[in-house]
Formats: sequence, structure tokens, C-alpha cells
Amino acid sequence: MQRYLVRRLLLMIPTLLGVTFVVFVMIRAVPGDIVTLIAGDYGAANPETKAALLKEYQLDDNIPTQYARWLGELARFDLGKSIISDRTVGSELKTRLPVTFELGIMALFFSVVIAVPIGIISAVRQDTPVDYAGRSFAIGLLAAPGFWIAIMLITLAGRYFTWGVPPKTYIFIQDNPLGNIRMMLVPALILGGGLSGSVMRFTRSTMLETLRQDYIRTAWSKGLRERSVIVRHALRNALIPVVTVIGLQLPILVGGTVIIESVYSIPGMGRYYITSVNNHDYPVIQGINILVAAIVVFTNLGVDMLYSVLDPRIRYS
Repeated sequence: MQRYLVRRLLLMIPTLLGVTFVVFVMIRAVPGDIVTLIAGDYGAANPETKAALLKEYQLDDNIPTQYARWLGELARFDLGKSIISDRTVGSELKTRLPVTFELGIMALFFSVVIAVPIGIISAVRQDTPVDYAGRSFAIGLLAAPGFWIAIMLITLAGRYFTWGVPPKTYIFIQDNPLGNIRMMLVPALILGGGLSGSVMRFTRSTMLETLRQDYIRTAWSKGLRERSVIVRHALRNALIPVVTVIGLQLPILVGGTVIIESVYSIPGMGRYYITSVNNHDYPVIQGINILVAAIVVFTNLGVDMLYSVLDPRIRYS
């Protein structure tokens, strides 16, 4: 196990280096630049003004030099400083990342709570009205975009009810825990519902495959109760592929928070990222991308380690 873990950690280094290179190059390939935005029409037309700004923000060097300098900062765990706000990216993310984590964890919780039970029931009651209802519900969740549901809820809430209306100001959890959870409930439910559709269908498929195994037939032949066969024998093995799917949905979850945070004016990392992209704020875009990449890589490692917990027969070497 230890050798496998060390090998996986070492393999993360070239993966993250590849991400840094792609992000750095793609950002600078986008038309427009931050200097033109800051200088305005007159300053951008003035070569001296533009040159001064390029030098101030260390953008006058060639691309390899800028990339090497950024890697050096990353090696010191320095994500740089925002060109627009002149605040360090690390300090901004220190306040915004917990907000995004809270939204993501709540959405993941709702996704699992909705998807896994319905998927199991749908598999156990295959080709019954309950199964048809569960599959139709999953397809509906997959077909309806989360941002559309959020906008429709806000629109209808302004006319028919009040619980879906986002508050004027964000309530931080340390100030009012109950008010914060109440405010985050609807966006997390929308985001988690969108993720639950695919998890529900995959849970049903893996559960059906598990129920057809010989050891499940043996359990039935022994006269065990249905609950015992499903929970003690089938569920644990069926959940191993489901855990993989949930882990792979993390990038989708991060992308979903970007939209939901913008719709509900939640001051998280996703909203900060959208603002930075609109302003061509290179350090912020680079810092958020490499942070998300690191989270995804470590989450995948954690999912792999979880396999041995769900199934003790799995060994890593």
C-alpha cells in the first residue's frame, strides 16, 4: 500500500506540471489582455503607457520566462497577486474556498441521498412502476439544466413564494449557521439534483449486475430476508463502481458551482473565477485552475484508497 501511494504521489507531479503548461498557454492565447483593459482606449494607443504597465505587472518578459517565474512561485505555494484588486490570490481563496466547499459538499450529499436509494429500489423492483418512475426521474434530472431550474425558481419565487428568493447579502456560516444553511439549501439541492441523475442510473445498473451473481442466488436460497441480502451482501459490492462515478463527478461539480454561484450571488471561488476571466486577470485564473486540478487529482487518489475499505480483498502493490 505504501509503495503504491508513493508511486501515485510521484505521478501527480508530471500531471500537475502538464496542467500548469496548458493553463498558462491557453490563457495567453485568448484575444485581448489585461493591460489594454486597465489602460483604456487612450492608454492602449500610447506605447509608453502600455510598456509601463507591462513592466509593472511583469508581462514584458517572454512567455518561457513568465512561465518559469510562475512555477517558481508555485513551488513556494505562492499563487500570485491579482492584477485588478492587487490582493494575493491566496488571501482571496482563503475566504472564498470554504464557501464553494460548503456548496459542493451539500450538493454531493443531496446527490448521494437522492440517487443511491432510488437506484437500489429501482434495481430491486426491476420493470415495475417503481422502476419506471425512478428511471423517468433520473432522465428528467439529466435533461433539465441546473441554471435553468435556478432561474425559473427565482422567477416564480418573486411571484408565488418566498423561500426560493436569494438574500440581498450573503450570510456567512460563522455569523449565522442556521441562516447560512437555509440560504445554501436551494442552490445545493439544484446542483446535487443535476448530479444525481447519472449516479442513479449507474447505481441501478451495478445493482442489477450484482443481484445476478451466484453468491446472491446462494444467499436467497438460504432463506435470508430481502433486507439482509440487499444491504449485507449486494450493496457493498455494488457501491464500488458508484464511488468511482461520484469521484469522477468532482470536476462537473466544480463547473456547476461556477454557474450556481453566479445565479445566486454566492461569493465563492466559482464567481471569483468568472469575474477574473472577464477581466483577463491572469494570476487569478492560473491559481484557481491549478488549485482545482490538485483537488481533482487528490480526490481521485482518495477514491482509489476507498476501494480497499469497501472491499478488503482489494490490495495495492
